[in-house]
Amino acid sequence: MKILITGASGFIGFHLTKRFLDRGDEVIGLDSINDYYDIRLKYGRLTNLGIDGENAVYNQKINSAIFPNFQFIKLQLEDRENILQLFKSEKFDSVCNLAAQAGVRYSLTNPHAYIDANITGFLNILEACRYYPVKHLAYASSSSVYGLNENMPFSTSHNVDHPVSLYAASKKANELMAHTYSNLFNLPTTGLRFFTVYGPWGRPDMALFIFTKAIIEGKPIDVFNYGEMKRDFTYVDDIVEGLVRVIDNPPKPNPYWNGKQPDPSTSKVPYKIYNIGNSTPVRLMDFIEALENSLGKKAIKNMMPIQSGDVPSTWADVSDLTENLNYKPFTPVEKGIANFVKWYLDFYKA
Repeated sequence: MKILITGASGFIGFHLTKRFLDRGDEVIGLDSINDYYDIRLKYGRLTNLGIDGENAVYNQKINSAIFPNFQFIKLQLEDRENILQLFKSEKFDSVCNLAAQAGVRYSLTNPHAYIDANITGFLNILEACRYYPVKHLAYASSSSVYGLNENMPFSTSHNVDHPVSLYAASKKANELMAHTYSNLFNLPTTGLRFFTVYGPWGRPDMALFIFTKAIIEGKPIDVFNYGEMKRDFTYVDDIVEGLVRVIDNPPKPNPYWNGKQPDPSTSKVPYKIYNIGNSTPVRLMDFIEALENSLGKKAIKNMMPIQSGDVPSTWADVSDLTENLNYKPFTPVEKGIANFVKWYLDFYKA
C-alpha cells in the first residue's frame, strides 16, 4: 500500500517507516525537522533511511538513496495548503499521524506549540483525509490522557476528562476530532495511546536518555516521586508491531454500541481507541537498576518529589488490542535497556 507517515524523522516514526519499507510498502515520510531536541538525532535517523536531511528544502520531495520505495518531504502540519496539495497529488491508501509537539513538561512553558502542531496540524490532516479519502487514518494519542484517573490498569473504557497537562488535553482533543470526522465523513480512524516508549534512537528529553548520559558523565540524576514512580515502559519494536497491525486493520462500526451506555473506545461509526503498552508497569528504581547493570556503573541519585503535570503511575490494559489483533509485547525491560545502551554508546562514541 501507499502510506503517509508524519513525524518520519521522529523516534517512533523512524522505526515505523523502516518497518513498512522493509515489508515492501511505498512510504512518503513527512517531518518539519524542528529543533525541539538535538537535531543530529533526526538527521541520523533520516540518514538511515537514505535521506540527506540537512539539505532538505521545504516542500520538496527527496528520493531515498537506499529505499526505492521511499520519499521524504520537509513540511509542517500547520501548512494547510501544502498538506492538501500533497494528499491531492499522492492519493494515499493510509495515513499514520505521529507528528506532534511532544513532552509534558515542555507544555508548561511553551503552550502555543501544542495548539499549532497538535490541534491545527491534526485538523489539517483530518481535512486532507476528508477531501482526498484514505482507507484508514491512525494517529498517536497518549497515556497522558488518563490524567487524574487512578483506576489501574488504565482502560480505554475509562473516563479521560481530567488531564493534568496541555499536552494531554491536546491528545484528548485529537480523539474527539477524529470521532467527529469518522461520524460526519465515514473516515476510519484509530487512536493509539502510547505508554512510555523507549529504545534505540529514542528522544533525549525522556528519562532513559537523560539517565544514561548523566551516569556516563558521573553526574547526578533527578529521581522524581522518590523513585516510587511506576511506568508501563514499552520497547519501540513492540510499539511498531502494534502499529503495523492496527494500520493494516481499519476499524469498522460497532453494531453493539449503545448511546445510552456509550463505550468511549468505540462507536457506531468506524472509530477505535487502543492502549498500546507493555501491560507490565516497572518501578522507576528497578528501571534505573537495570540501566546501571547495562552500563556497569552506579547512578548518583537526587531524590525529589513528583513534578507538576506528572502522574505517579501508568499501566496499560491492552486486552482489546490482544483480542482484536493478537498483539503481544515481547521485549523484557532488561533486554530493551541493553539494546538502547549499545546504540547510545555507538552513536555518541561514549
